[in-house]
Amino acid sequence: MAFWNNLFKAKKRSGLSQEEVAEKLGVSRQTVSKWENGETLPDFLQSKKLSSLYHMAIDDFFDLDSE
Repeated sequence: MAFWNNLFKAKKRSGLSQEEVAEKLGVSRQTVSKWENGETLPDFLQSKKLSSLYHMAIDDFFDLDSE
């Protein structure tokens, strides 16, 4: 599964809106939207923040263990 899909599902599970995620991470809502639509990827620092926000390992977002 692609990063953007994993990110979208994590946001849905958390019950947060794009605006709320953006505020917690210090980015724009448009940035979060671009991540969720697969247009861009967050940098490493933002990935760590997403991991903490959603209580997920970074590997889970990127499917680093998948074949």
